[in-house]
Amino acid sequence: MGTDDSDDSSEEPGPSEDEPTAQAELSSASQSDPSRQSASSHVTNGDSQPEDETDSEEPSQSIEDMLLEFDDQDGLIRDRALLDPNYVVEEDRIVGRDKQLQEVTKMLRVALGDNRPPNLFLYGPSGTGKSLITKAVCHNISRICESRDIQFGTIEVNCQDLDTLGIAVYELVQQAADAAGVPVEVPKHGVATKEKWDELYRIVNKHFDSVVFVLDELDMLVGRRDKQEPAYSRLLYQLSRAGANDELDAYISVVAISNDTKMMDSVGSRAVSSFTPEDVHFDDYDANQLQAILRRRQDAFHDDVVDDDVIPLAAAFAAQTHGDARKAIDLMRVAGELAEREGDTRVGEKHVRTAQEKVEKNRVLEVVRGISTQKKLCLYATAAVASQTDGGTARSTTGYRVYQYLTDAIDADQYHQETYVNKMKELTTYSLVDFERRSHGPSSGMFLEFQFGERPETILETLREDSRIEAISEDEVASVVNAQIRNQT
Repeated sequence: MGTDDSDDSSEEPGPSEDEPTAQAELSSASQSDPSRQSASSHVTNGDSQPEDETDSEEPSQSIEDMLLEFDDQDGLIRDRALLDPNYVVEEDRIVGRDKQLQEVTKMLRVALGDNRPPNLFLYGPSGTGKSLITKAVCHNISRICESRDIQFGTIEVNCQDLDTLGIAVYELVQQAADAAGVPVEVPKHGVATKEKWDELYRIVNKHFDSVVFVLDELDMLVGRRDKQEPAYSRLLYQLSRAGANDELDAYISVVAISNDTKMMDSVGSRAVSSFTPEDVHFDDYDANQLQAILRRRQDAFHDDVVDDDVIPLAAAFAAQTHGDARKAIDLMRVAGELAEREGDTRVGEKHVRTAQEKVEKNRVLEVVRGISTQKKLCLYATAAVASQTDGGTARSTTGYRVYQYLTDAIDADQYHQETYVNKMKELTTYSLVDFERRSHGPSSGMFLEFQFGERPETILETLREDSRIEAISEDEVASVVNAQIRNQT
């Protein structure tokens, strides 16, 4: 078999296309030590000693005392697993996905008869149940297969943080070994990818009759930039061809999961021919479906501690950002934890609103921490425009002119408009921004209109934690933005 091991020279990602990423100067609010403040306030010169504080200060509480005090509290949350979006819930807790659940179940159920299930491509926005349903179906198949003495395995990897094809294959090897309860017999680095493929085939052939490979967020596995096709294309080709080339005796099915509805457009012709998946589309949850999802998990809390307006409010916040069920569940969890920390006896609207700010900020932080300065400037310029428009959107033409101002202000390299647009398109993979192609008549020409999944103000606030961006006057940026918006035709 023509195994592609061309990613193995270093197992490291190729050089970045952008200038080096500036480190964000992130600061977190911290509470000063009261005893240290008191001691310093009593020192009047270098020779004087602090006064005896035993009469003026309460003894500080030890870590053990604080832990035991929390342990003695009743708490509001009784089953935290239900507030984990990745937790495999029972079937009756899966809401608003009856059609998709039936499709995935019917296509994978042939594994129960010791047969090969078809390959699947599950696509749609983040947090719409793709991974949840796949895990639930595979969990049930595994349970039934065990009773029938069929060795069924689910080998799942999330491709978001995998840099190369070689690293991805090793992750599959590791997961297969964990599922089989055996050690991995090849090193992670220093060997060709072919040796890793051979180890994967050895483990699967020896320990399984049927395997479903679940490749979550597969579109993120781009690999080295000097390759003619992305790493996920080569991964799909190798896995889907393994059975046909007699390298795998076990029946295998590949379930590719992606937020990018156009991912298959970038898959090479050989991979498309051998993969040939059944497509299952997942659309956004609406607010009513999100409410139903949260009500199915409300028993994560103790009885009668969640106010009536908590679930509708959390669902409404999540519905504003592409109907993301993960966000809705996260909001409930964070709201509950905030109420517990504050010593409140109920979870209320104020906790949900505070949780919304916290979750939104954390999500943006997670994205912007790892992106280059150039992408930060592109994102900041576009968000600055969106924050000043009625619909919260930004034209690419207007955003680029603000980007030019920002690069001049900090003396950074300035890219052409096409590169600016491409960098904004790359940011769509994080579900932070989306775009549509528009035209406002013959005189305006074509442009992209960007919409944000989070409040543009939150994005601006987070990006300003980068010292270079923080140095740019907010008032001057706002003035430039408003002037450019007025000049739009």
